Amino acid sequence: MKTPFSIIIPSWNNLLFLKLCVASIRKNSATQHQIIVHVNEGSDGTLQWVRDQGLDYTYSKHNIGVCLACNMMRTKVKTDYILYLNDDMYVLPGWDTVLAAEVDSLPDNRFFLSGTMIQPHNSLDVGILANYGDSLETFDEERLLREYMSHPMHDWQGATWPPNLMHRDIWDIVGGYSIEYTPGMYSDPDLTAKLWMAGVRHFKGLADCRVYHFETRSTTRVRKNNGHLQFLLKWGISNSTLRRNLTRLGQPWTSQPSANHFPPTTTHLKERLKAAFAILTGKQFGPIQPLGEKEQVYEQH
Repeated sequence: MKTPFSIIIPSWNNLLFLKLCVASIRKNSATQHQIIVHVNEGSDGTLQWVRDQGLDYTYSKHNIGVCLACNMMRTKVKTDYILYLNDDMYVLPGWDTVLAAEVDSLPDNRFFLSGTMIQPHNSLDVGILANYGDSLETFDEERLLREYMSHPMHDWQGATWPPNLMHRDIWDIVGGYSIEYTPGMYSDPDLTAKLWMAGVRHFKGLADCRVYHFETRSTTRVRKNNGHLQFLLKWGISNSTLRRNLTRLGQPWTSQPSANHFPPTTTHLKERLKAAFAILTGKQFGPIQPLGEKEQVYEQH
């Protein structure tokens, strides 16, 4: 494998999982990838550890959410391909060769690819439910490495969540993640919708690109934005309609992965009425906390 990725990892005081994530990249990758970490706050020693490891990074004194963090990390990207990874993910052998082979097989850079998650608890729209531990103490790495390819899975339609991969030019065309979704709820389907509007139709999930996801819950530490409503008001359809009618999330992969037209207004009148009602009743989207003019937004290395 000769195609390196720039792996962006937002992290908020989750150092022990971040260490395992980075270790898995170094251990289980077929080539050396650029690793970029955004350190949100870093009061647990993350900032110093990232520096000691010689990783590229950006830094904010406070938690700025995943959207702005990812866009900040874009400024450090050195390769043609940006891969977004959660800090509580463990990449498994073969993950990057599968992605690179898919990229090499495509005629252009208008694609969005996702790997397949193995999770210990939550059922997924598409993925593998198998418990190899939900904490560092219970993590059975040896058994996972023996068994991770034994779980049946097929390539699937509707790539959206991490680990996901796109070309840097496509990232720039759509502007990365939309910071109005800060701290990040529904930013994943919003990015998918932006890519679709920009002409991307190759939304493919790869069965053999596998990562283990511990399902840590950093979102329980923040006040969530009303992402469902924001998405509905922005696009005029719900996230579920996007998944069902446009990207067909979870369906077996075919050569026609995505619809070519937005659903007609009459088909989703109920959703648009919900959006109008939200405007009339002044529904709140959640906290907007812009950075102060004098605050140090980020530090780069």
